[in-house]
This record gives sequence, C-alpha cells and structure tokens, in this order.
Amino acid sequence: MINFRYHVVSLTAVFLALAIGLVVGTAALNGPVSENLRNNLNALKKDNDLKRDQVQQARDELSRNQEFAREMAPYGLAGRLAGRKVAVVTLPEAGDAADGVVEMLNVAGATVTARVGIETKFFEQANANELLDLAHASSQPSIPVIGLPNNSDGVETASALLALTLLLGTSSPAPGDVTAVLAAFSKPGYLTAAEKATGGAETIVLVAGPPATDKEATRKSQSAVTMATQFGKNRPLVVAGDSAGDGNLVAMVRNDPTLVKTISTVDNVSTVQGQVATGMATYERLVLNRVGQYGLAAGATSMVPAPAQ
Repeated sequence: MINFRYHVVSLTAVFLALAIGLVVGTAALNGPVSENLRNNLNALKKDNDLKRDQVQQARDELSRNQEFAREMAPYGLAGRLAGRKVAVVTLPEAGDAADGVVEMLNVAGATVTARVGIETKFFEQANANELLDLAHASSQPSIPVIGLPNNSDGVETASALLALTLLLGTSSPAPGDVTAVLAAFSKPGYLTAAEKATGGAETIVLVAGPPATDKEATRKSQSAVTMATQFGKNRPLVVAGDSAGDGNLVAMVRNDPTLVKTISTVDNVSTVQGQVATGMATYERLVLNRVGQYGLAAGATSMVPAPAQ
C-alpha cells in the first residue's frame, strides 16, 4: 500500500532532480549567456556614450552659433538707429528675450526710452472694468484721454493710453506725466516700468512670451492682438516672439490680413539670431518704412530683412 512516507520520498526525489537540473543547466549555459549579456551591456554603454557626446556637441554648436550671431551683430546693426528713440514693451513670460533685444537696439545706436513689462493681470477678464476705470482716471495734461476708444474693452482703452504715454505724438509727453501714468498702472500690479522711463519713442518693439494655456487662453491671446493693434495704430511697430503654441502673437499678426501689412514680426526672438533680426526689422520698419515677416516659422519671408537698396 502506498502510504504518506512514499509520497514524501517521491516529492523529495522530484525536487532534488529539478535542483540538479538547474545547477547543471546553469553551469552549462553560464559562460555563453554571461558573455552575451556583457557584450550587449557594453554595446548599450557605447551607444549611450555616443548619444551623450552628440547632444553635447549640438549644444556646443548652438552656443557657438549664438556667439557668432552676437559678434556679427555690429556688422549689420552698428549706427542704423543712431539718434532714434525706441520703447520696449514685454508681454508676460517673455523671459530674457527682451534683454537681448535691448542689447541689439543699443548696438544699433538706438535710445531705449522705456522698458515696460505687462503683467498677466492686465489681460484677465475679471479686471476689465478696473482697467477701464484706471485708464480714464490716469489722464495727464500732456496725455489726455480724449480720443481713446469709447467702449467697454479695458485692454483696448488702457493699451491706447499706454501708446500715447510711450510714443511721440504731435508733441512729446511731459516726463512727469509719463511717470504718473506708468505709476498708476504699476501700483495695482498691471505692469512694471524701469526707472527713468520717458515718452517720445518713435516706435515700440513688443516682445511676446508664450501664449496663455488656461481657460481664458483664447481671450488673452486676442487681447494681446488688441494691444498690438493699438501700439501699431498709425505708428511703426515690431512684434518679436516665438512660433510655438496655439494663439501665439506672431502667428496671429501674420494671419490677420490687415495687421500683416502694417506690423513687422520676428518669430525666433529667444535666440541671439532672432534678437539681431529684431534690431534689423526695427531699422527697416522705422527708418525705411518697410514691413516684413522674419524668422523660421510659417509666414516668414526670410530670416532677416534684405539689405537696404
């Protein structure tokens, strides 16, 4: 009769056979398998090292290209804007691009009369009425609200007032009045302004950041177009930004059949090359009275303006 002891012995024999098989099999295959694994690991390491070197080389080349553009800038810009006055306005999250634009305007000999940074609050729907009231309350003797848009669009009215504040009209706004208007918008957090900002600029360079992505994104993008429209109303204007994202300002200007005829754009302002192109486009728009679209994205006719004839 088969009893419990028999089952125990049988099971023990089975597990012992399995263990012996695993040991023998591992010993037989250990050499080839281990060698194959080592070869694969070495190949992966070499491939990874190669990719790392290629990425670093691309970064180094980009850095050298940027430096090359910076060193070449004087050959295309030096003296082009000598004696001309330019205001630089930066939209939210434009980063360091505005610093590069100002650098190139300085290379061209321009006087930067003001640097103004527009805050996100300026474009928020909840602040439309406050912005409208603030615009009307900020009237100054040399910056009257007479003639501003007469509607309920706070961004449009406030942008029109800022244009009067920063730009040269029939006469240049009084320095004290410019300070008062900018301070009125700065105090509640609608913008920031560099010290000693003055009016009397002949043109504005509007440096755009990435488009908004929140639930008000569409309206904010359209408000940025509204601001550009007011800044460029019967005046030369250059919009410099990037081409990424739905609703980016450069693309919206280029896609507008009216604005594209009056506003110059540059779509790679985050690079030194784009900042140089912005300086050249400012010269072309202000001095030569020519409009152009420059950069790498859709709608650009070339990377930089053609040489003056």
